[in-house]
Amino acid sequence: MTAVDLQPGVPTPAQQRTEGSGSRGFLGMIKANYDLLVAPIIVVVGLVVMLLYVGNQTLDTIEERALEPANVFGQLGQHLLLTLYSTVLVLIIAVPLGIVLSRPGARRIQGAVLALGGFAQALPPFGVLLLLGFWEFGVRSAVIGLTLAALLPVLRNTVVGLQQVDQSLIEAARGMGMSARQTLFSVEIPLAVPVIVAGLRVALVLNVGTATLATYIGAGGLGELVQQALRLNRINLLFVSGAIIAAVALLIDWLAGVAERAIVARSG
Repeated sequence: MTAVDLQPGVPTPAQQRTEGSGSRGFLGMIKANYDLLVAPIIVVVGLVVMLLYVGNQTLDTIEERALEPANVFGQLGQHLLLTLYSTVLVLIIAVPLGIVLSRPGARRIQGAVLALGGFAQALPPFGVLLLLGFWEFGVRSAVIGLTLAALLPVLRNTVVGLQQVDQSLIEAARGMGMSARQTLFSVEIPLAVPVIVAGLRVALVLNVGTATLATYIGAGGLGELVQQALRLNRINLLFVSGAIIAAVALLIDWLAGVAERAIVARSG
């Protein structure tokens, strides 16, 4: 035992190595996940700025009524439900259709179907929602419009993800006696999941933003705050509603990014 080991309060070389590796491991974890910390920080700072701004303003009765917590959270719930319904419908339609289009027998129509999906996405969402509003006002028309706007990313990524699977892995699975169906569900789809999830993340963020327009056909959502602010020329209400919508979009994108990273890590 050396003199350093006998001095109280002086860490041994082994302890120094352990502490150094621990701090490096912690810093490495922070650096690796730095991008995941940005969105929550921006949201928190933005909401704090919004609250400070509103706290220093004199709100009239219309603004106070519009910004009541019960009203805001009610519209937030409607907004999230519109996003959820349309995203689930996108999954139900796009993933099976993408699987079919990725099969060798359907390659002839693949380009035409993807082009049709691109055309649907290129249509102005506001115009599509208004046209659907002539058919029926309410949630159902809004969900259909949101689904059309967000269908392509999941459809395209499903096709691309399945076609990028290494052909040798498919042949190896078939050589082990797996049927085409077993190979699809046991080999191809699990390997394509990260690409499909990336498309789902894009569709989810698209739906969050486009759902703001659903209020114009009577489907509710946070767009009601924006519409009311524009109609009544209430700048404070417009600022707050815009900040809330931006915060929701950032948080949804952040949650989708966390889920995407977890799925990719698990599949990898």
